[in-house]
Amino acid sequence: MELSRRSALSVIPAAALWAASQGLRAEASPLPGPPATPATPEEIAAVLLRNTVAIFAGTAESNSRPEVAPKLASLRATADARLAAMDAAGEDELFAGLPLGTSDPNLSTSYQYLYETALAACLPGTGEASAPHDTAAVRRRVVDGLVRLHDGWFGDQSKGYYGNWFHWEIGIPSYATRTLILLRDEIAARRPDLTATYIASMDAYLRNGKDGDVDLDSRFHTGANLADITTNRILQGALLGDDTRITKALADQLTVFATVDPYRPQHGVTDGFYADGSFVQHASVAYTGSYGKGLLTRIVQTVKILDGTGYVPDGTLVDVVRGWVADGFAPLIHEGWMMEIVKGRAVSRPGTGYADVTAVVEAVVDLSSHTAGSDTEALESYVRHVRQTSKADLDPTSFVSPVSIARYADILNTPGPARDLAAASSHAAFNAMDRTVHRRPGYTFALARSSTRVSMYEYMSGENLMPWFQGSGTHYLYLSGLDQREAFGIDYFTAVPPHRLAGVTAPVETRRTVPELYGTLWYDNPERGFTSSSEAQNTYVYFPRATHPFSGGVRLGAYGTAGLVQSDDAAYAAHQAGTLPGDFVAYRAAGATKSWFMFDDEILVLSAGVTGLAGRAVTTTVDSRIADPSAPVVLTGGLRDGSPWRRTGSAPPAWLRYADDSRRTAVGYVFLSGPPPVVALDTVTRSRRLVRLANADTAVTKQVFTLSYEQSAGERSAAMAHALVPNASARQLASYAHGPLSVLSNTIRLQAAAHTHLGITAANAFTPGTHRAGRLSIDGPACVLLRRSPDGTYTVAVSDPTTERRTVSVTLHGRPLRPVSADAGVRVRHVPGGTRLDVTTHHAYGRSFTVTLTERP
Repeated sequence: MELSRRSALSVIPAAALWAASQGLRAEASPLPGPPATPATPEEIAAVLLRNTVAIFAGTAESNSRPEVAPKLASLRATADARLAAMDAAGEDELFAGLPLGTSDPNLSTSYQYLYETALAACLPGTGEASAPHDTAAVRRRVVDGLVRLHDGWFGDQSKGYYGNWFHWEIGIPSYATRTLILLRDEIAARRPDLTATYIASMDAYLRNGKDGDVDLDSRFHTGANLADITTNRILQGALLGDDTRITKALADQLTVFATVDPYRPQHGVTDGFYADGSFVQHASVAYTGSYGKGLLTRIVQTVKILDGTGYVPDGTLVDVVRGWVADGFAPLIHEGWMMEIVKGRAVSRPGTGYADVTAVVEAVVDLSSHTAGSDTEALESYVRHVRQTSKADLDPTSFVSPVSIARYADILNTPGPARDLAAASSHAAFNAMDRTVHRRPGYTFALARSSTRVSMYEYMSGENLMPWFQGSGTHYLYLSGLDQREAFGIDYFTAVPPHRLAGVTAPVETRRTVPELYGTLWYDNPERGFTSSSEAQNTYVYFPRATHPFSGGVRLGAYGTAGLVQSDDAAYAAHQAGTLPGDFVAYRAAGATKSWFMFDDEILVLSAGVTGLAGRAVTTTVDSRIADPSAPVVLTGGLRDGSPWRRTGSAPPAWLRYADDSRRTAVGYVFLSGPPPVVALDTVTRSRRLVRLANADTAVTKQVFTLSYEQSAGERSAAMAHALVPNASARQLASYAHGPLSVLSNTIRLQAAAHTHLGITAANAFTPGTHRAGRLSIDGPACVLLRRSPDGTYTVAVSDPTTERRTVSVTLHGRPLRPVSADAGVRVRHVPGGTRLDVTTHHAYGRSFTVTLTERP
C-alpha cells in the first residue's frame, strides 16, 4: 500500500538539503500566527520544554486514561527499585551494585537510574496524594544525586572519558539532560548554576566533535548517533534559552533526513537511508532493525518536540519519515516480527523480534498525529495490521510516551481497516545494504549478502560472538501464522551452529570468538592502531566487509533475482597481504558463486564453484530450522522414480518435506541437480551465553533440522540446484518432476533459470564477456529478468550488481520488438537477429531499470 504524498526531501540530494538547512543556523522560523504577535525565544523554549515533558512523562489528560495506568505503575515500580538501591549504596556508589570510578557503563547506568527516579516523581496529573512517596523529597534526592555524580565522577575532565565513547557523548548526556528538564524548577530554586555547569561539562566531553559541538566530518557523528546528539543539544538549548544552540543542532540534524548519495556523500557520510529504502550505519552495516529503529524513534520525538515552534514550518520532514516507514521498515517486518537480516549484533540479544517492532509502532502512532487524510488512514491502518498479525501481544507499557499509549488505544478502538504498508505479494531489492526481501501470502523470504560495500557481519562488545557467515547468503524463511520466536530469534542462533545457518556455504573448521582469541572484547594493539573504537578495529574486527564487488539483484514487479560471489573478508585479505600484526587471527572463507531466483511458490537457488579452498571440507546448507523438543516434526520425501524416500535408504531424494503439524507449518525442497543432500534431525541443548556474553546462562533445547550438501576435504568444486517451496504439500512437491522449473546454466560465469508457468527467464551473469540464456544475451556482469505476458508483451528488468559499470547491454533474440515504455537511461534499438537494450547504470548503485516491449507493429 502506498501513501498518497511522496516525500519531497527523499529525492533531494544531501548537498541540497544541507544548503537549505543553513538558514536555520542564523534564525529560527517564528511561531505560526499573526505578524503582530511574534513569539519570543523564551516562549519558543518554553514550548520545547513542555513538549519534552509530555513525551516522557505524559500530560494530565493522557495520564488520566485507564490505558495509561499500567505504564504509570511501571514507572513508579522502577523508581521504587531505584530508591531502594540508592538507600543501600556503598561509599563509591550512588546506587547499590554500581561502583563508580573506573566503569563507564556503571556511571551511565547511574544517570539512567536518576532519570527514571525523577520521571516517576514528575508525572503530570497524578497528584501528590496518589504518589507512593513524597515526590518533592524524591525530586530533591535526585538533584542531590546529580550534584554528587558531577562533583565526584563526571565533572573532572582529567578523570573522565574512559571506556566507550558512546557513554560520554550520548548515553550520559541524554539521561542528564532529560533529568535537568524534569527538575528544572527544583534546580532553579536550589542549585541555579547546575544546569549550565552540566551542559558545559557535556560540551567538553563531546571529544569526537569540534570545539564542544557537533562535527559533521566526524565518523562518530552520523546517522542514529547524530540524531541522538543533536536532539540532546536542542533540549540543552531550550534549557539555556540559547536559540543559537537550538538552530545549530537542528540544522545538523536535518542532514540525517537527506537521502544518501553514495557517489557524492556529504562530509564523507554513508550512514542513513538510501533511495531503495536501505539503511546503513557504521558506514557498511545493514541496520534498519536496530540503529535505524533508534533513528526513527529519535527523529519522530524531534518532530514532537518542535511541534508548535515553527522551526520546521511545513510537513516536509514528516513526509520523509513516512517514506522511511513505508519503504524502509514495513517490508522488513513480517507479521510484527523484525527480520534478522537488518539487526547486526542485536540478533544475539534475547527479546528482539516482536519487541523491536514495538518501537516502530510507537513512532508510527506518533507520526500519524502529524498527518492528515489518507496519509493518517494509511498509518493508522498499518498500526492495526501489526497488532492483528503479530503472534506476540504488543505491550504498550514499553512505549516511551504515555501520550503515545493513549493515541494507540484510540487507533485500535476506532473502526477502520487493517492493512500492511507493503503488499502481500512484493519484492524489495535493498541493494544499497545487500539485502533482499521476497513476500508472498503465506511466507516471507529474507536474504543477507555482503560485498566490498557492505559488511559480512557485525561483532562488538561481546555481542554476536559467532557471526562469521551471517552475510554470506544466509536466509530466513518466515512462515505466516507462526510465532517466530519458535523458529528464529536468539534461540535459532543458539541452537544452530554458525556454519550451518540456512543458505550458508562454509568451510568445516573450528573458529574461536574474539574474547577467546584475545582475552578481551576486542583486539588490543594500540601501537598498530587497534583500540576499542578505532577505524582498524571497525575494519578488521567489528564489521569487516567482503572483498568482491558482485552482490546485487534485479526487481521486476513482484519478482526478483539476487546474486553473490562469495569472498574472504577484509581482515583475511589484509592479513594475507602482511599488513596486520602477526598475532591477529583471520579466517578464510569458502568459495562459491550463488543465485536466488524468487518466484511465487518457489525460491530457486543455484550454487557453482563450491569449494572449501585450502584443502578443507565444505558444507552448503539448504535449510536449517528449529522446533521444540516435543514438536511432532515429520520428514517425508520421494525418489525420482516416484517411490517414497526413506532416511535409511541410499537413493537420493527428488524432493523432501519438513512438516510440523502442531504448528501447521511445512517447507518443501526440490532437488534439481547436485550431490545427494544430507538430512539431519537432532536434539541439542546449548546456552544462550554462547552467542552473547551478557546473556543469562539459559539452556536452550531444540530440535534442529539441517539439510545440506557435504563435500570432503580436497574434493573438486561442485554445483547444485534446489528450490525452497514454502507451505508445500507432498503432491505439489512430486509434481516438480514435470516442471515448471528448469536450469539453463549453473556455472561461475552464468546462472540462469526459467519458470515456464510464469513466462519468466532469470539470469545472473558474473564475468566479462557475452552470456547466453534462452532468448537473452548479456554483455558482462549483470542481473536480468525477462517476462513474456500472454498478450505478447515482454518486460525486461536489468541491474548492475557490481555498482561499477557505466552501461549494461542485453539483447533479446528473435523478432524485432518496439518499446512501449522504458525507464530513463534505457535505450532500445534493433540489431541483426533481435532487439538490443543499452542501460546506463552509471551511478545507479544497483537500481533496477525496466522496459516493456511488444511484437506488435
